[in-house]
Amino acid sequence: MTLQVLDAGLQTSIQGAPRRGQRHWAVPSGGAADALSLALANRLVGNRVTAAGLEISVSGASFECVEPLAVAVTGADAALAVNGHEAELHTTIRLQAGDRLEVGAARSGARSYLAVAGDLDIPCVLGSPSTCMAARFGGLEGRALEAGDRVGVRVRDTVQECQTPSALRYAPSAAAVLRAVPAAGFDSDALFDVKLTVGSRADRMGVQLSALRTGGQSDLPSNPVFPGGIQLPPDGQPFVLGVDAQTTGGYALLANVARVDRHALGQLRPGSSLTFARRDPAQAREEWLQKVAVFRAWLEGAEAAVR
Repeated sequence: MTLQVLDAGLQTSIQGAPRRGQRHWAVPSGGAADALSLALANRLVGNRVTAAGLEISVSGASFECVEPLAVAVTGADAALAVNGHEAELHTTIRLQAGDRLEVGAARSGARSYLAVAGDLDIPCVLGSPSTCMAARFGGLEGRALEAGDRVGVRVRDTVQECQTPSALRYAPSAAAVLRAVPAAGFDSDALFDVKLTVGSRADRMGVQLSALRTGGQSDLPSNPVFPGGIQLPPDGQPFVLGVDAQTTGGYALLANVARVDRHALGQLRPGSSLTFARRDPAQAREEWLQKVAVFRAWLEGAEAAVR
């Protein structure tokens, strides 16, 4: 079975599980920028939560169904249409051959996720089918999708139609509050409970924020870095690392976004406001466990989705 790309928009790529155990080779984790939204889409079509789907950035995209497929779209608040007729997010949708699916531009949030019942016919590279565009491997030829591309699907015949429970529908906001744990050696309150703004530099590598009032703190040591790390370059503008970020850092590390909220980094866009709420490691772990427990009844493997 096949899904054809009619318009790939700003950037549409194949993303699924992150790559584990490869950082010593300077291979970024990658995977879905918003793993929770991808997991919710996969749940609606009967896939495992980390199955590969299509990550659609900001401007939307459109597709044609070559053979019958069951699909679902979650993530950013965006209009959805089948053959020009309004369709619902967070709902299993059955498409027939020749149907056209349009995912509109994000009204809030930055990324939509399209899951298809079955497995995308994409090989695993270093343990994951996810696209690493910087190094050009994974996904479809290691690149973002283009108009005319065809994505093969090993379809599952039986799909139970359903909707995400309203209480579990993650809705990206233009004013995000993310919990974060200060890094060793950083004890300033300048980062926390202060409204910051996402700048024009915002992608899968990370997002740049408006300057802190304290300016740069170049005396802090450099550290190994992971997605969610908040670095401070000399210009005083924090940079929050995303899923495709490098594996070592040359700037001071201020804090790390707690795992409970890390998926929300994938929905930040230029102009969004962002506030960090201070947590200690024990608080961050407890709140992650609580969030996993909320989703576990609906999402098998919720631990892999809330990351």
